[in-house]
Amino acid sequence: MNPAVPTWAGVAASAALIALTVAVAWHGRLHLVRDITLAAVRAALQLAAVGALLLLVFQHTGLAGAIGWLALMVLIAGRVAARRASALPRVLPTATAAITVGTAATMGTLLALGVIATQARVVIPVGGMVVSGAMQATALALTRLYDEVRTARPAIEARLSLGLAATDAFAPHQRTIVRTALIPALDSTKTVGVISLPGAMTGLILAGVDPLTAIRYQIVVMYMLLAAAALAALIAVRLSEHALFDDAHRLRPLAAKSASA
Repeated sequence: MNPAVPTWAGVAASAALIALTVAVAWHGRLHLVRDITLAAVRAALQLAAVGALLLLVFQHTGLAGAIGWLALMVLIAGRVAARRASALPRVLPTATAAITVGTAATMGTLLALGVIATQARVVIPVGGMVVSGAMQATALALTRLYDEVRTARPAIEARLSLGLAATDAFAPHQRTIVRTALIPALDSTKTVGVISLPGAMTGLILAGVDPLTAIRYQIVVMYMLLAAAALAALIAVRLSEHALFDDAHRLRPLAAKSASA
């Protein structure tokens, strides 16, 4: 057994950290003891279940199984991102399509160029990072879009009244929304290795890979996350733009954002 990987006894011992968190929450009267406990138990059960399923996928399926797994993750990610801006029209298909395009284009490029192997044990974890990055960018873009349309409606309608097409009237806000959605990915790319060692690099180093090899992999990870985020944010805004305006280039009214979002 790799000494860098905790044993199951070590995993059980790490529950002391949850006990410490619960103690802090109880002492501070944060009313989070139940939430922290449930979150910890849920995380352990979910990861155990996922680990068992991944073992089956790795052993009995190839690239097709990995693609199916990624498709399921994309569907779930689309629902999560859509929930952040549920008041937007056609938000669920928009979010799902944006994450799909960001993931497919990024993973397709990596596989076509031979940057990563086509083995399921490689495609699934790398694809999971891509889906997560695309989901975050999509959620940020849709949330920002809702706020932008709600607050800037008079300016947009003023441009429309001057004869501008919907695309031109919305263009300044589109650029602002996409730039905002890319801030986390850009900041992470700019500061990688300076503020913290990212997960992929840390995992490889803990597994015994030399740092220079781990750095190569991490550079690929940062590039793919930035590309997936940019594509997903842009697609989400473009598709939302089509849903926001009718055929007569009129801005549709927005429903109030639900409390659960």
